[in-house]
Amino acid sequence: MQDSIQRYERILKKLMHLHTDIGTHNESNRVQWIKQKLQNIPCGSMLLDAGAGEQQFRKYCTHLNYVSQDFAQYDGVGNGRGLQTNTWDQTSLDIVSDITSIPRPDGTFDAVLCVEVLEHLPNPLAAIEEIARLIKKGGYLILTAPFCSMTHFAPYHYSTGFNRYFYEKHLVENGLSIIELKSNGSYFEYIAQEIRRLPWAAEHYAHRKINSRSKILMNTLLKTLQELSMVDSGSNELLCFGYHIFARKQ
Repeated sequence: MQDSIQRYERILKKLMHLHTDIGTHNESNRVQWIKQKLQNIPCGSMLLDAGAGEQQFRKYCTHLNYVSQDFAQYDGVGNGRGLQTNTWDQTSLDIVSDITSIPRPDGTFDAVLCVEVLEHLPNPLAAIEEIARLIKKGGYLILTAPFCSMTHFAPYHYSTGFNRYFYEKHLVENGLSIIELKSNGSYFEYIAQEIRRLPWAAEHYAHRKINSRSKILMNTLLKTLQELSMVDSGSNELLCFGYHIFARKQ
């Protein structure tokens, strides 16, 4: 019995040193893409960050006239269910309003940035209509939202996500031509992300810690997913973290 335990511990130690970062790039992929798209917006343009939250992307907009908007009701704690941030600072917003009724005239902005917001809206279609109203003809929309997401910021979480066909239908219907629609991640990367979340979920919801044998299995699965990801030929059509959209007002 002792020999078996020692053997598992040796295997675990070896697996723990295997370098695999699959499932860890959801946010970093998104941030890098947004930074690049913001650089495409001409200097001096008026940009609205709709649903800005803590204004994470203000620092990438120094070449723009940046205006932040949010409804400013989330406090980091919410109703205590699902994933929460614990703290949330919205004390320096430029506009506090419902995203479906932003008090600015038609065509005020050269560009609108809307990052991971649609899933928190009871009526995302009304928000798209409002955003389209605010963009000047020829102006730009930088939009991201999850394809599949855990419950977060509850109770302000009304949808787990949106497929590409949602954007292809509703953005076009609101006069926005899609220049780029890019998936973030893949089936294999999404599964890896959730395997990495398992120890937290097990402790939080099942009140037990993952044992050594389970850790060996988890690391073996992550290695397999990494290998499959390297030869992936389109699993993002089945499942991904979300979609990134760059569009222009017609």
